Amino acid sequence: MKLVVVSAGLSSPSSTRLLADRLTAATLGHLDAHAETVELRELATEIAQHLVTGFPPARLAAALDAVAAADGLIAVTPVFAASYSGLFKSFFDLIDKDALTGTPVLVGATGGTARHSLVTEHAMRPLFTHLRAPVVPTAVYAASEDWGGQGLAQRITRAGTELARSMRPMHPMSPAAQDTAPDVDTAAAIAPRSPTGAVTSTDPASGLRTVPFEQRLAALQSG
Repeated sequence: MKLVVVSAGLSSPSSTRLLADRLTAATLGHLDAHAETVELRELATEIAQHLVTGFPPARLAAALDAVAAADGLIAVTPVFAASYSGLFKSFFDLIDKDALTGTPVLVGATGGTARHSLVTEHAMRPLFTHLRAPVVPTAVYAASEDWGGQGLAQRITRAGTELARSMRPMHPMSPAAQDTAPDVDTAAAIAPRSPTGAVTSTDPASGLRTVPFEQRLAALQSG
């Protein structure tokens, strides 16, 4: 399996790359995979050229191909003007609109103050949702005062575990199991329906009677 890490830090070393590396380690601790890191700082000129000419230079093309072929993605950006950086957005603007469909993503961001902690929710998560890439529940924001704190370490561990779990392939059913499996309507088994078609937690075949909501409400009012 292949894990691709995109870091949009502008300095070297950078807190953005440090967070990306820690998220990578937390993910690989629960998954047998190969990790490749893409440093956008090193591709800034090529990204600008591609935006203007429409043709990616070789290094940028390799990075775009790596992201498209990933089984899982970690994307980390510094916060600029209460959102992701322009370099980060420009890179993902070059990704084909279907390239990340179904690819699990872990998002992270760094900033100087905790006031920007919701950038992962109001900016980054919608970006990857638009690209039809499922984002794991835990996003990690690291402000300057968070480094070295137990809370950040716990969030990193939880997020890495979630991404590793999302990347693990589903074990297909064996042919023998498929032959013996009952032919059932999965949706009906998960969400049984009443005679009127409404979803109910009671299987109609069980013989139990579903009490209409209006009757329950009348009983409460009379009591």
